[in-house]
Amino acid sequence: MTVQSDRWIREQAQTRGMIEPFVDRQRRDGVISYGLSSYGYDARVSDEFKIFTNVDSVTVDPKAFHPASFVDRKTDCCIIPPNSFALARTVEYFRIPRDILVICLGKSTYARCGIIVNVTPLEPEWEGQVTIEISNTTPLPARIHSNEGICQFLFLQGAAPPEVSYRDKAGKYMGQRGVALPRL
Repeated sequence: MTVQSDRWIREQAQTRGMIEPFVDRQRRDGVISYGLSSYGYDARVSDEFKIFTNVDSVTVDPKAFHPASFVDRKTDCCIIPPNSFALARTVEYFRIPRDILVICLGKSTYARCGIIVNVTPLEPEWEGQVTIEISNTTPLPARIHSNEGICQFLFLQGAAPPEVSYRDKAGKYMGQRGVALPRL
């Protein structure tokens, strides 16, 4: 596998719509940085959040997900309660090429505040807005800033395209918009 550089990411975004909207340089003045970096792309978190709550004492079950387990918020900053969790999505819409696998890492600014960002790999030929899992591991409330950087995507090119892509297998999260909840 080869990690792709800023030149390759820019070309794919500008000619094939791999990332929309695309910011071709790192923005950082007064914000948590986002945009194109040397070997990745720092995505922004949107203003849509699903914050987990135990008000109704619902069990979280990926096979029978109950909407009473969270509250919806559309806001310029989200407060995640101590030792809690929220779902969000990227501002950007991604279209992954057939020979590319994308992995995601949280930004150090949030990691140093006890915030863990989890995103499952973006498989070859997957497309959509990325659902982001945000965990507050601290005993304090944590603030997440909308429309600022939340995580970095790294684009890994395989030696050959896969036999079966996400599109080929008609994956259940294909083309998602908004925060996608678990599906069977």
